[in-house]
Amino acid sequence: MNELYLGNEAVARGAWEAGCTVTSAYPGTPSTEITEAVAKYDDIYSEWAPNEKVALEVGIGASFAGARTMVCMKHVGLNVAADPLFTASYTGVNGGLVIVVADDPGMHSSQNEQDSRYYAKAAHVPMLEPSSSQEAKEFTKLAFELSEKYDTPVLVRLTTRVSHSRGIVELLDRQTVELKEYKKDVKKYVMMPGMARGRHKIVEAREIQLQKDSNSMDINTVNINDKKMGVITSGLCYQYTKEALPDASVLKLGMVYPLPLKKIKDFASKVDKLYVVEELEPIIEETLKANGIDCIGKEIFTIQGEYSINLLKKAILGMDDQQIEGEKDLPIRPPIMCPGCPHRGAYFVMKKLKLIVNGDIGCYTLGALAPVSSMDTCVCMGASIGMAHGMEKAQGKDFSKKTVAIIGDSTFMHSGVTGLINVVYNDGNSTVIIVDNRTTGMTGHQNNPTNGMNIKGDPAYAIDIETLCKAIGVEFIKTIDPFDLDGFESGLKEALAYDGTSVIISKRECALLDKSKWEKPLVIDSDVCIGCKRCLKLGCPALVNDGNKVKIDKMLCVGCGLCMDVCPTGAIRRDV
Repeated sequence: MNELYLGNEAVARGAWEAGCTVTSAYPGTPSTEITEAVAKYDDIYSEWAPNEKVALEVGIGASFAGARTMVCMKHVGLNVAADPLFTASYTGVNGGLVIVVADDPGMHSSQNEQDSRYYAKAAHVPMLEPSSSQEAKEFTKLAFELSEKYDTPVLVRLTTRVSHSRGIVELLDRQTVELKEYKKDVKKYVMMPGMARGRHKIVEAREIQLQKDSNSMDINTVNINDKKMGVITSGLCYQYTKEALPDASVLKLGMVYPLPLKKIKDFASKVDKLYVVEELEPIIEETLKANGIDCIGKEIFTIQGEYSINLLKKAILGMDDQQIEGEKDLPIRPPIMCPGCPHRGAYFVMKKLKLIVNGDIGCYTLGALAPVSSMDTCVCMGASIGMAHGMEKAQGKDFSKKTVAIIGDSTFMHSGVTGLINVVYNDGNSTVIIVDNRTTGMTGHQNNPTNGMNIKGDPAYAIDIETLCKAIGVEFIKTIDPFDLDGFESGLKEALAYDGTSVIISKRECALLDKSKWEKPLVIDSDVCIGCKRCLKLGCPALVNDGNKVKIDKMLCVGCGLCMDVCPTGAIRRDV
């Protein structure tokens, strides 16, 4: 039977067919749908972990216990999981351990363009890269086999277009894979220096064997056509290559680390001119040149952003825009907080108070954009609290009276807790605003440890943020509805004036969680409206600048009433 699957759904199907029994992940675009799809298979235990490091540690434990295990994350999540990854390369596995990482060329939903292939090389673990949904399923199954055959974690690298494109996938039955027996083996599983030195030698020998064996793996395929031009490529770039250069000879790499050098050298000898087509970093190109293989790569290609069919036509064939049919500049559609977003009230107050706002990763990061324009910094998950603390230590307590950190409930559980512990432990004077919208909003409303539901939506213990902050040692804590603008402003002023660490919990659920709570759209009495446009400062897409006045788009308005509160004349009302 065949079905149309997202690449991410195909990975989940591959894990199920391979007999995987444990999956752990932290949601992050473009990887999120993998674990959401896994949760639909009752044969696999699945969970949202607080962060990627914990997810991989869960996966390592399950693997040691004999289960085929998969751990999923986006590229920046692999940074968080790097600590256990590098050592898991030394310990090896018992049950197969597959780590799926989704890179984001073009930064559609990320703060950098990181190339995860470097992690495979640095950690000395093999990496597979599918180019379609069917391959996403097959490569995931193969990854479990390679993991157990070579006693190693295996990385499977996706990119946004593979993760989020649909393709036909052949569905097969689930394999019956028995749990492997756990056997105590201190030299293998306890990485004290004496044991680790021995395991390092095993890792190096394994990598040499993998490199040798990669030459005969059928996922590295050669298609000889016109020998005047040869292309070495992988992943979605293979699809671009086949469409842009249909007559070229192509070596498609399914294993991008270690590379099949013997096969590559043989292919290179058969073509007149060799191109390497790879998004982001010149990893394949540099390996080829280091081994004396002449090729053309980044001297004609960019290291930034996504590739495309047209990019290849321009770079290799020298075609211009007029020669490329369908080449158009599309209008830019900037992201914006949704109508009824609970973060809008908090940002309105922070901008009014002219605060320096250290931001974090979440949909509230949109507070940096106009017209809200209320965020000064954003680096990585959980960084806001540490950065606010650093500002205070650099500039003094007076500076901290106009500085805050803002962080979401899921991000706080991911890696913000330790930052808050650091502030309390080191006698900090920071004010932290935890925007608790009862979900992990940016990646599609996944549950997290604070909202009382697990990955399947079943009841789970809900960690109380206020109680947790008290346990850490925070004495000033206020929970406020951010749509209570006066109350939020007075509470925030009090927190900023407090001598010590203070926490404001901005608590209001995401407007998209329960649409039954939406009220009738608001209306504006044009006779009462004075055209001050103060309401437009909220940045709500339902408010439309109509020349001298403002109108409300009834198709977008959810009736939250925040604009009513900021209107000085009472021109905005509920439609009766």
